[in-house]
Amino acid sequence: MDWYGIVKGFHVISVIAWMAGLLYLPRLFVYHTGVEAGSETSETFKIMERRLLRAIMNPAMIATWIFGLTLIVLTPGWMEQGWLHAKLLLVVLMTVAHMAMARWRRAFAEDRNTHTHKYFRVMNEVPTLMMVVIVFLVILKPF
Repeated sequence: MDWYGIVKGFHVISVIAWMAGLLYLPRLFVYHTGVEAGSETSETFKIMERRLLRAIMNPAMIATWIFGLTLIVLTPGWMEQGWLHAKLLLVVLMTVAHMAMARWRRAFAEDRNTHTHKYFRVMNEVPTLMMVVIVFLVILKPF
């Protein structure tokens, strides 16, 4: 059985699910800032944001870390490669972005968001930029 291939497949699947959430949740925040706190639409956004974070993003992030670390264990010598160190740093930063989004979601849930739609539009691009660099690091292994 090709355990490496199976683990790698699950890693890619979990990364795709996590990235979908990292790209969609800030977009929901952009729209949420445009509605009145306590309105029916705001309450709908709160449900959507909570479910996205708890049912998709959190499990996908955890799975990404588990399968990614398993790949490192299954591949002797990877920890000596610079590209992997750079990738891991970016994944840590992506995890920090995830935690920031969780805090923003809580602020919306408690009707105490202080950020503008422009702020969330910019924050929506952060995971995208990190993802692009990670993909090229993994494919090109430049160092």
